This record gives sequence, structure tokens and C-alpha cells, in this order.
Amino acid sequence: MLDARPSVKRHVIDPVLPALVWGDVANGTAPLATGGSTISSGGGLTDRYAAALYSLAEDQLLLDHTVEQMDALGRLIDSSADLRRLLGSPLTDVNTAQKAMKALLIDQGFTKIITDFVGVVTANRRLAALRAFITAFAALVAAKRGIVVADVTSAHPLTDVQEQQLRARLIEAGYGQVNIAKHVDASILGGLIVKIGARLYDTSLKARLQRLQYAMKGAA
Repeated sequence: MLDARPSVKRHVIDPVLPALVWGDVANGTAPLATGGSTISSGGGLTDRYAAALYSLAEDQLLLDHTVEQMDALGRLIDSSADLRRLLGSPLTDVNTAQKAMKALLIDQGFTKIITDFVGVVTANRRLAALRAFITAFAALVAAKRGIVVADVTSAHPLTDVQEQQLRARLIEAGYGQVNIAKHVDASILGGLIVKIGARLYDTSLKARLQRLQYAMKGAA
């Protein structure tokens, strides 16, 4: 049930299923399991969904399981163009999308906490943001565990060897425990975009071409 504390002023921005979120998600916090403290989610939509799922998973003693399943869901989205089209289509009917997503998740072996979460996201017409919710959840978990998250975008999926080389470079640069969150964006053409916290390292071919274009304009 949603927490009905009368002293809290609610600004409902995105309604969330009572079975999943009982904290003051609209105000950017959600209660932590049985302790009564709160997780600050920073106020963004993705952070609020991530904090709500974290709170539920911790309360049900399913945090490690949920982390593994959310990571698997992220990989599934990254590897399936058809799924990405479904998530990004504004024309898909909500009921149709819910049935399709539930059937897919069950077929892929995802458990109830994940199917419920995706059901909430779908009902709230936020499927297009599902990948961002997964990334935000991973970042929240990493922050709680003292792990640095490197968001890495490449034009093509990284091979195991490339990922190991990248991890080694990050460790050399002073980042100890690093989780690499991989994303594929063909529009960058080649190279990598690496984001760690507020730092952005853009070695993509697209960025190089843009810099060359600006330089040529300046020389004209």
C-alpha cells in the first residue's frame, strides 16, 4: 500500500502501482525496507523509479537477485532491435504492450519483481525510459556498494577482450572497482563515449568528424 502519512505533501507526477511503490516517490525519496530511513533519489524521474525498485527489492530480501535480473534485462534490450522498437514506439497500445512485455519476460525467465516493475513502467506509459531506469538502478546499487559505474557507448557491442582492455585502462586511470554499463548507438560510427559521474570522455568517430568540420569552417 502507498504510505498515507498525512504530513507529507504529495505532488503526483507519475502514478506508480501501490503494490510496487509505497514511499513518497513523487517527492524523490522512498523508505528503506524495515529501517525507516530513506533513499534519496535526486529528484529525477529515472532516479525515483530506481529508488522505488531498490527499496522493494531490499525489503523483500531480493536485492542481489534483482540486480542480476535488471542487468540481464539491460543486456536483452541492448541485443534485441525488435525489443528496442517496441519500447520506443509511441503508437503501441498500453494493453498490447503490457501483454507483449509480460509474455517476453516470462519466456526469458524473469521473475515476478521484474515483471511487476516493467508492468508499472508500461502502465505509466514510460516504456521508452525503461533502459534509462535500468541504468539508474545499476548506478544506485553501485553507489550503495562503493563501486564506480562507467557508462560506455560504442557503435557495436564490445567483445569480451575489448571490455577487459577498457577495464584495465580505467583501473590504470585510478578507478578501482568499476562496473561497465554498456550501450550500443550506431550513430556514433566508431570509437567510444565513456561517462563516469560528471566526466565525459568522447573518442567517437562522430565527435572527431564534428571537430574536423568545425576546424575546416574556422580555416575557411
